[in-house]
Amino acid sequence: MTLKYWKIVWIYCFFISSITAQDTLRLSRIDCEAIFLKENLTLISEKLEINKAEAQVIQAKLWPNPTFTLDQVNLWATPSQRQHQEVVPPLVGDFGRNLQFSAELEQLIYTAGKRKKRVAIEQVGVEKSKQYFEDLLRGLKVEFRNQLTNLQYLQLYRKVYVNQVESLNKLIAAYQNQVTQGNVSKSEYIRLKALQIEVFKSINSIDKELHESQKELKNLMKLNPTVVLELNPEGFEKSNENIGFLDVKDLVNQAKESRPDFKFAELEQTYYDKMVAYERTQKTPDVTFKALYDRNGSTMINFVGFGLSFDLPFFNRNQGNIKMAQIGQEQAKFQFQEKELSVENEVILAFQNINRSFEFLTHIEPDYEKTIDAMLTSYMQNFRLRNISLLEFLDFFDTYLENKQAILEAVKEVNEKAEELNFAVGKDIIN
Repeated sequence: MTLKYWKIVWIYCFFISSITAQDTLRLSRIDCEAIFLKENLTLISEKLEINKAEAQVIQAKLWPNPTFTLDQVNLWATPSQRQHQEVVPPLVGDFGRNLQFSAELEQLIYTAGKRKKRVAIEQVGVEKSKQYFEDLLRGLKVEFRNQLTNLQYLQLYRKVYVNQVESLNKLIAAYQNQVTQGNVSKSEYIRLKALQIEVFKSINSIDKELHESQKELKNLMKLNPTVVLELNPEGFEKSNENIGFLDVKDLVNQAKESRPDFKFAELEQTYYDKMVAYERTQKTPDVTFKALYDRNGSTMINFVGFGLSFDLPFFNRNQGNIKMAQIGQEQAKFQFQEKELSVENEVILAFQNINRSFEFLTHIEPDYEKTIDAMLTSYMQNFRLRNISLLEFLDFFDTYLENKQAILEAVKEVNEKAEELNFAVGKDIIN
């Protein structure tokens, strides 16, 4: 048992020293968020979608290119074909003698404001891309902040255990001397060592969670995988000064003004309104203007003519596409109503949750942590002096750890519920 115990202690110490040997990056929450906003690869990639949508606006503004056709060119004319005569004089110099060809230039002209309406549709697409990006940022930000909170929680929770390691080591060393002298039973000594191993096991379990949390944050922040991220404790506890002044109706109104997914639903309606207008213009046929030069192809050697062409809308008046756009218009209205109801419910739920979390936290007295810290010190001293039994000491030690965890979890929950409210409203209400 003793050999196994010291083996665990040695492994633990080696693990701790290997961690500290790595590069440690100590940052505040504000510093981390600044790096996240600048370096996150998903955000960088998605922001380019806005540029793509803006490029579509540029494309929609362009006129179609004219079409040039060179046709009916005879590459040669034999003497027998022209009956040994000069049928056609040269066009320039000696070029074009007895040559026949035609050249045609065509230009498509959009009618009924199709081009302008197409540009308007693509401009809505740009706004949709911007709101989609903002919604992605909103979702990633709450995920990132909750990961920061989780890392801070794990660091503080780990510290609770680490702070007890030194005290337990001294207590066990003292008990080992007492066992050697025959003053205390070996079973009490073994129970204390078992407690120390449990503390090491808990620290090891917390470390695994710390590594997982750091991995997620380093992905979001594009940090070197070998870096050990360590957060300052500042910002872990949220201030409750403004919570009493929040009005749920005002929060709902702010959400409708701020939330990008709500604005996206509004833009979807605008998009289909413009799409219906655009599809209706497709009933009006576009016109193609033509200019033609024909050499030696008719009664005139040099013929210049003009013309135009357009579809006759007898059968296809774009009925199907118009109907489809109108259905999309109807869908967008229902989806907007659903989004509006969803936003209201999300804000109300988040408001209720943050109030409950703050209310629970206020039940914990401000000096309660200091009180139980002092009591643990007192219990250790009294146990060392044999004023209390091992059972009493172990019972309080478990209670102490449970209370420490409960306090940290209460603060963590307030932090998470505050971010839930910020997410629901679409802006930072509680910092």
